[in-house]
Amino acid sequence: MLAGYKNSYFSYFLMYNFYYLSWALFSVLISVYLLDRGYRASDVSLVVSGSFLASLLTQPLIGSLTDRYDAKKLNLALFGIAMIGAVLFLMADTLWMIAGSYALVMLILNGTNPVMEKVATASPYAYGRIRIWGTIGYALGSQLAGLIYDFVSPQAIFIAFLGTMALCVIGLAGTDSLAMEKKPEKEKNSLKSGNKKFFIYLGLAGVFFGITNVVNTYAPAMFQAKGLDMSVTSAILSAAVLCEAPIVLWSGKFMDRLETKTLMLIAFGLVLVQLGVYALDLKVGAMVAITLMAKHPAGMLFIMINLKAVASLVDANRQISALALVQTVKSLFSIGFQNVAGNLLNVVPFAQVYLICGCVLGVALLVLLGVKLPSTSQKLFQK
Repeated sequence: MLAGYKNSYFSYFLMYNFYYLSWALFSVLISVYLLDRGYRASDVSLVVSGSFLASLLTQPLIGSLTDRYDAKKLNLALFGIAMIGAVLFLMADTLWMIAGSYALVMLILNGTNPVMEKVATASPYAYGRIRIWGTIGYALGSQLAGLIYDFVSPQAIFIAFLGTMALCVIGLAGTDSLAMEKKPEKEKNSLKSGNKKFFIYLGLAGVFFGITNVVNTYAPAMFQAKGLDMSVTSAILSAAVLCEAPIVLWSGKFMDRLETKTLMLIAFGLVLVQLGVYALDLKVGAMVAITLMAKHPAGMLFIMINLKAVASLVDANRQISALALVQTVKSLFSIGFQNVAGNLLNVVPFAQVYLICGCVLGVALLVLLGVKLPSTSQKLFQK
């Protein structure tokens, strides 16, 4: 490989931009794609739920393998399998083949996400300068999927996924394996039952991710119920993704300076304000404004908080496993909250569901106020 390309900023750009762009391409229109092929809504639910369950079961394994072996080589192999899974998805002609191949691709994208986030803090470049391309990539992928679907063909989305995933692999191949090297740190804890603070954090993170997953899932339907058409709703949600960009770009100015607990209080507060506006069923303009200000900024902030919290609570040799465990808990809580919210929406309006979500998050906030969480002295977000 060219010496000038090795571990260059361009290699990280390719890896992050096209990883998240590929993720968006493959997943954002899966429900529309399957419904247009003649499958029922229950079939779509089976495919999506199956991918969640597959991720739930395999994320700890991927995290453990990453801690034990060369993370770069492992990810290259996994991305290659994901591309094979996409080919199988294109060839699938039965529901079970579609569900199996979709689950294979999504469990790899979900399972590799913790190490992708971790690499952004360990690269030779500031976290914000690297991670911003993930934000831009996901927003571009969401728009590109719609354009390809409307103006080329639905199947072309998944062919495009193969190309963008190949660019991600080229980027990953150019990064330095040492960026993912783990150094022993004796002062931190391993993933044992005695690490009580980590498991308290795990529960709080699970509640946060579960609540925000419900918000993200039902926001489009809520806006449609308020009278907005799908094109306007899509534009709002795409703009909301880009609203996290300032948080990412300026992360080096505040993430290493503020305490983990303070940052968590800010994230919880943002989501509580968002839920409050939704629960009060205010005018659509207020709902759009709070969606832009809180939906993705709060989620992106917590992604960075997660990196900081795990670095302060878990030994460096086990941090990828810990991040994978958080991802597993995220999936578990998301499934639980989704099922409860879905059943509630059968009998009550959106506003009441968001009020209940706000109450649950409020209880978690009270627990957070009573917990003392350490902060790491590592400069994860500055270079």
